[in-house]
Amino acid sequence: MQEKQYPFFIKSTVTLFGIILLVYSLINLRDILVPIAFSVIIAILLNPLVNKFKSYKISHVFSIIFAMLIAIFIIGAILYFLSSQIVGFGENLPLLKTKFADMLHRLQGWVQLKFGLAINKQVQLLSDALNSSKGFLGQTVGTALGTLAVIFLLPVYVFLLLFYKALILNFLYEVFAEENTRQVGEILTQTKSAIQSYMVGLLLEALIVAALNSTALMILGIDYAILLGVIGAILNMIPYLGGLIAIALPVLMATVTKDGFSSQLGIIIAYGIIQFIDNNILVPRIVSSKVQINALFSILVVLLGGALWGVPGMFLSIPTVAIIKIIFDRIEDLKPWGKLLGDEVPTRHKGQIWLRRRKKPSVAEKIVD
Repeated sequence: MQEKQYPFFIKSTVTLFGIILLVYSLINLRDILVPIAFSVIIAILLNPLVNKFKSYKISHVFSIIFAMLIAIFIIGAILYFLSSQIVGFGENLPLLKTKFADMLHRLQGWVQLKFGLAINKQVQLLSDALNSSKGFLGQTVGTALGTLAVIFLLPVYVFLLLFYKALILNFLYEVFAEENTRQVGEILTQTKSAIQSYMVGLLLEALIVAALNSTALMILGIDYAILLGVIGAILNMIPYLGGLIAIALPVLMATVTKDGFSSQLGIIIAYGIIQFIDNNILVPRIVSSKVQINALFSILVVLLGGALWGVPGMFLSIPTVAIIKIIFDRIEDLKPWGKLLGDEVPTRHKGQIWLRRRKKPSVAEKIVD
């Protein structure tokens, strides 16, 4: 029986409707899907440790518990190490506010002198901007509080994912036809390997960048150097955009706490060197090369992730696209999409080769080409 072919406009309409429905579902189910997504990544990271404990004849349940306790201990030690810096920052916050207000007053005077914009007009413009952003700030605070609430669900999700790992894998194998079993196995194996190597490499990179940031800020005499260095390393995990915010924070701190602009210039130079080391030495050697997403789509998916799920979406965007690319590369009809996401750049496109074979180009076409 011949398969019925639908017109292009019907296929495109159905595809567009499916994309809209998917985006709508992702936005409205954010509070449920975000912790589950993080739990899947954490469970994949802890799986080798669970298998290690099981190799010592420890039961499956206790192997999961021991692995989770080690992860909680490491996270707790990092938070305890940073707590003194956070407490000191909170104690000096009123002084920082006073210095920032004084700096703002001088800036207003400079704007009035250079541009003739009265201070009361500047205050009105600033007030209007703040009023227009209240809804955004409220949404951000609400998202932060919701994130803190679901953090307590993460250990439960991680434990259950690790406990029911065999059940989930059997479902993925059985839901597809038997002739696709090998292909499904390759996709699952490569997905697990890609996420594990990418996340482990990302954590090692963040540790080194945090040490470099903190050392540079301490040499420059910036207050709360360790806290700002660690925050900068965490923000650096967000491709391309996080690095800019990471530089802005210590520059703002130096502007508020120090006179002149030598410290700000030193921070920009130091962070520029660190970014060069990170992009050209640390990332190629430490972070897994299996996550080969080109720069264009890396920026796009980070922005889309932020629009869908906020800051958590930015962190989840690259691992998610890496999984999608692995699936695309393994399915024949989707391989062109996998190539589009990848970082291999061809020297010529096929249309250009066809045009060159078609006819001899004119002088004008040679100039344009």
